[in-house]
Parts: sequence; C-alpha cells; structure tokens
Amino acid sequence: MRQKLIFLAVFWILLALCAAIAADVIDRIVATVNGHIILQSDWDSEVAFESFMDARDVDRIGDEQRKAALDHLIDQALLRQQMQSPEFRHVSEQDLSSRVTEIRKQYTGAASDDHIWRGVLARYGLTETDLKDHIALQFDVMRLVDSRFRSSIQIDSKTVESYYNQQLLPQVRQKGAKAVPLSEVAPKIKELLTQEKMNQMLTAWLQNLRSSGEIKTGTTASFAGGPAE
Repeated sequence: MRQKLIFLAVFWILLALCAAIAADVIDRIVATVNGHIILQSDWDSEVAFESFMDARDVDRIGDEQRKAALDHLIDQALLRQQMQSPEFRHVSEQDLSSRVTEIRKQYTGAASDDHIWRGVLARYGLTETDLKDHIALQFDVMRLVDSRFRSSIQIDSKTVESYYNQQLLPQVRQKGAKAVPLSEVAPKIKELLTQEKMNQMLTAWLQNLRSSGEIKTGTTASFAGGPAE
C-alpha cells in the first residue's frame, strides 16, 4: 500500500513537471525590446486582431503577414516606452466603448445579440477584453503621435490647392462625379496631408528608436530559457 502511494505521488509530480515544461514550449519568447518581453501568445493575439480588423480568415495568414504583425508588436513596445510620462493621457473608457460599439455594428449590423458577437470574436480567438486592449493601444499611439508631431507641421494654402488640382480633381473626373469646390474640401485635404506627414515622421522616429534600442528576435527560445539571439 505504501509503495502504491509513493508511486502515485511520483506520478503526480512528474505530471506537474510535464505540464510546466509544456507551458514553456507553448508560450515562447519571440522578441525582447529594451528588456520588454514579447511572447508567442502576444504574437498570436496580434495576428488574430489584425485579421479581425481586416475581416481576413486567420487560418489563411501567411508568413509575411505574421512577420508584419511581429514588427508591429516591436513598434508598439517601443512606443509604449514613450508613454511612461505621468502627463500622458490614455484613452477614456467612453471613447473606447464607442469604438468597440462601432466595430461590433460592422460585424453584426443592427443585431444586439451578445451570443452572435461573442461567436464572431471566438472565430478569431479573441474576447471583448482582448479587443479593448488592442484598440486602447491604437488610441494611445495615435494620441502620442499627434501630440509629438502635429504642432510642427504646417500645411499652407498653396499645398492644399496643389493637391486639389493635381490629385483630387483628376480622380473625381475619372469617376464622372461632380467636382466639389476647393473651399468645401480644403479642411479635409489639409488634415489628410497632415496625417501623411505625421506618418512619415512616425516612420523615421521608429527607425531611430529601433537603431538606438536593444531588440532581439527569435522563435526558438522558451520562456524559461530566454530569447534566442
């Protein structure tokens, strides 16, 4: 009887060890960004989220899309580190909930059935909490970029007029639509050009953050063993 109990005790210990090892194998470190760890589960979640937002089948995501998702995670980690200032204001719960409601309507229409909505999220391996976390980060990144770059960008009236004549009007005429007066679309053109300029400045900033930071990637190291070189 005693030998049987000892055997059972050893069995359960071995089972627990196997479970711990399996957990390490499943959730590997795929990158570190200035000491911040990115896990395989983070990567999978980002792939699922991007697929969800683009209404793509997550099972058909290729290596190129997965690599892009990892690059996005690295950029996000770099930008998160720029949000550590106490003065940085994160997205409000009201704005976040409104955005989630908009996305929900895109997928379910006017239906308010929670079961349908949860089913949509489940197809991508997401929960509403996962979705809110990703969207909150999007809001925060936009706010960070806006606060850092917008005030330094000046779009004059000549630039707006040039865009109107050289790009907008030809597109309108090609579609056979009626041209809208410059005075009506000038604010939208100015904002579009401002956004384009901010995107360019963000790309340059991220390149600088990457070159000055310590970034390691690799998919062969387990959580226990650390990231691969």
